[in-house]
Amino acid sequence: MVDRYIKFISENKTEREVAKSVIREAEKNGFLDIEKIKELKSGDKCYMNVHGKALILFRIGKENIENGMLILGAHIDSPRLDLKMRPLYEKGGIVYLNTHYYGGIKKYQWLTGMLAIHGTVVKKDGEKIDVVMGEESDEFTFSITDILPHVAHEQMKKTAAEFVDGEDLDLIVALGKEGEKDAGKNNVLSYLEKKYGFSDEDFASAELEVVPSARAKYLGPLKDMVIGYGQDDRVCAFTSMEAFFESDNEEKTLALVLADKEEIGSDGSSGMNGLLLENAVWEVLSRLSLDSGVTFHRAMRNSMMLSSDVNSAYDPLNASLFDEMNSSKLGCGFEFNKYTGARGKAGASDADAEFVAKIRKALDEDGVPYQMAELSKVDVGGGGTIAKYASRYGMNVIDAGVAVMSMHAPYEITSTEDIKSAKKAYAAFLKIGK
Repeated sequence: MVDRYIKFISENKTEREVAKSVIREAEKNGFLDIEKIKELKSGDKCYMNVHGKALILFRIGKENIENGMLILGAHIDSPRLDLKMRPLYEKGGIVYLNTHYYGGIKKYQWLTGMLAIHGTVVKKDGEKIDVVMGEESDEFTFSITDILPHVAHEQMKKTAAEFVDGEDLDLIVALGKEGEKDAGKNNVLSYLEKKYGFSDEDFASAELEVVPSARAKYLGPLKDMVIGYGQDDRVCAFTSMEAFFESDNEEKTLALVLADKEEIGSDGSSGMNGLLLENAVWEVLSRLSLDSGVTFHRAMRNSMMLSSDVNSAYDPLNASLFDEMNSSKLGCGFEFNKYTGARGKAGASDADAEFVAKIRKALDEDGVPYQMAELSKVDVGGGGTIAKYASRYGMNVIDAGVAVMSMHAPYEITSTEDIKSAKKAYAAFLKIGK
């Protein structure tokens, strides 16, 4: 199972790639695009593709949907660099691609590593071109330069936040030619036109993401950890997907939400702070001939959801940042975070004790190891998830996922045992009411 996970995150480094991969698996498991379905009944399986960047899957149960659904919700975007709309330029004999960082990153971590570009270019005639450049299997890669230590005296006086400006996170792409204006840039454009069939102007309607180029791997000779890009939150997305497809609960309606934009506040048409889940549920209700406002609100209010997102792993070398008794540790099982938010629980949904007890019972009955945790010490910091956007419908929701060390770094670390326990935990949750 962990081998499958490593392959999944190595091959799917953007939200579009994850969505395509999950759709392939869904269709193998008998799911149909909801746009091709006029009516739904018990036992039917469908998915709603939201702009190719978010995905919601449903399996209709025998029980009236008004009694609520069992929902697993993860996000499939990760911190990265995005190419700007006019990215390609030549300066001082070097060709660069201009970027804008996405999500909460430590900018200095992206210097001097080997990087790849994944994404989609859409031409004016509607043609879509998938792009992958700079992966290990290619003959080249990309990188962002840094100053040599011999002349970095002023740079070294800066704080980590000031160490590199966001405008300086530009990829080095090629060399120009002395005395020939934009010769290097034009050579790059010729390559892109020949290889992929798009021009400089087509960058304006492109979504091209800069990500680490290396594949995920086991970490250490005992192979008890995994290191790789985008484990926040694709470790939860993958394990939720596998548990969802394998579930045999025919009584309850099951849903899997794979949302976009979580790393920048969940806004936008493919984020949970919009009408992502609401629109999908209305589409299902209309095909069940139950599309009344009362039915919708009852279905949402009576649902239960695991906001499947990662938590910070306890770091012994930075122990002062954590309350050890209330921290999630690598290798200690699936983790629950009753509340997220910052300091005084700002931005948290804070799960009800009754719901937490119900989840504990489900996991204990299936022998799933788990731990209760917070992100850090109370006044150190905090973070948010998609939980609060689901809780506004009145449903019971709790953050639940996998502990991650070096979260939001280009390469994050998880435990193989925690990955396995995550799938078991999601499977146990999906048995409730069976």
